[in-house]
Amino acid sequence: MNDMNESSDIANNAKTAEADAVAGFRIEHDCIGELAVPADAYWGIHTQRAIGNFTVSNTTDGDHPSLIRSYATVKRACAAANAELGLIGNDKAALIERACLDIENGKLSDQFPVDVLQGGAGTSANMNMNEVIANRALELAGRPRGDYDFIHPNDHVNHSQSTNDTYPAACKLAIVDALHPLIDATEKLRKALHDLADRHANDVKLGRTQLQDAVPMTFGQEFHAFASFLKLDMAAMERLVPDLCILNLGATAIGTGICADLRFRKAATEHMRQITGLPITAAPDPVAAMTDMSAYIAASAVLKNLAIHLKKAADDLRLLNSGPRAGFGDLKVPPRQAGSSIMPAKVNPVIPECVDQCCFTVFGMDVTVNWAAAEGQLQLNAFDPLIVHEILSGMQLMTRAMDMFRTNCIEGIVVDLQAGREHALRSPSISAALNDVIGYEAASAISKEAVASGRTIREVAAEQTDLPAEELDRLLDPTMLSRRLGQTCRERQ
Repeated sequence: MNDMNESSDIANNAKTAEADAVAGFRIEHDCIGELAVPADAYWGIHTQRAIGNFTVSNTTDGDHPSLIRSYATVKRACAAANAELGLIGNDKAALIERACLDIENGKLSDQFPVDVLQGGAGTSANMNMNEVIANRALELAGRPRGDYDFIHPNDHVNHSQSTNDTYPAACKLAIVDALHPLIDATEKLRKALHDLADRHANDVKLGRTQLQDAVPMTFGQEFHAFASFLKLDMAAMERLVPDLCILNLGATAIGTGICADLRFRKAATEHMRQITGLPITAAPDPVAAMTDMSAYIAASAVLKNLAIHLKKAADDLRLLNSGPRAGFGDLKVPPRQAGSSIMPAKVNPVIPECVDQCCFTVFGMDVTVNWAAAEGQLQLNAFDPLIVHEILSGMQLMTRAMDMFRTNCIEGIVVDLQAGREHALRSPSISAALNDVIGYEAASAISKEAVASGRTIREVAAEQTDLPAEELDRLLDPTMLSRRLGQTCRERQ
């Protein structure tokens, strides 16, 4: 009776499989059971389950192309190492490597549909990659998708690996990859600020501290300071690369190397170095590396510092642009759109305001990354998916924000040269230039009188001191006062 029931079940399953195939599906199985997968999909059952399980952000792994490319590179290096060590046949390894190259070159980009906020420490992302590579390799071999007896997602593509060593490797390399456009955008903005500084190297204005009048400087020095911030940020980005290139391949599940040939770690690391041209090294302590989030934290901190510098520039430009009647009025940012639905001709500094909001978003990113990095329990941190999503999203946002800031604001700034010089000449703080000659108390009295009478320091000093006119002109020359340490806005490296 049992044999008859078993035969009946087999027959029914065969009919169901046949019907599903006709309906455009293929049947795959895992440790939970069977599931229909779209016949034309390169992904398999694990990905199909993940699509149904994780339905929260509407952002997928495929929305981060650098992550997909980097993961395919990791898999290609592992396949090459497995072939070199005789752990996988050369023919199968070659097919896997070809499939990886296809993905690295942008093919199959629509085959990575898993939500970025996935449970399982990236297992779904890893299996999605394994399945797509396996099915593309099968296709290259002239075999049908799902023919896992020939090339299996786990036994062949994932051989000597685990999610816990390959996924973080892909995440770190994706950040390195995303550094290129970020550094490029930073350099273009830095140059635009330098060019603006050079055009106004000799144009005097008033410096301000605590929003109060201070001593003279040049517009060039003010703009150059913004450029110098970005130079520091680019240097910090470049310093990230060696730490992001410390990988843990061959450590497998918890850093003990279970299921991996003892030679694999060295071989895979060397293949990664050759393929990427990056200074890839193996983590010195594979168990510690499983939960060490230092590289992510550093990357997030660099991005946050860049955002702080951009916010500083955007905020200063909003203040300097304030007016046109009751504000600072030192300069005008390009008018981009009407600023009010009821106040005619009002124009707001919308580009700096947009930059500010991008920066606020990155500040939130850094908080999220730090919380996720701090939540690694025992031998694994399960939150790499959130960390890499936040960092890559923040990098993309900052890249676009800087391009927008440069083209829609910085390159069109118009300086009010007359207002700048007038403010510098009328600042009471310029009396500080007289301290060494007449003393602080006398200089303070001149300053108070100038403020009370609405006259310049030069005019009051001519009345209250016996200093010759030529000496007063020399001491109170705003251009000379701004150059005590040289023409800093000429520094271009």
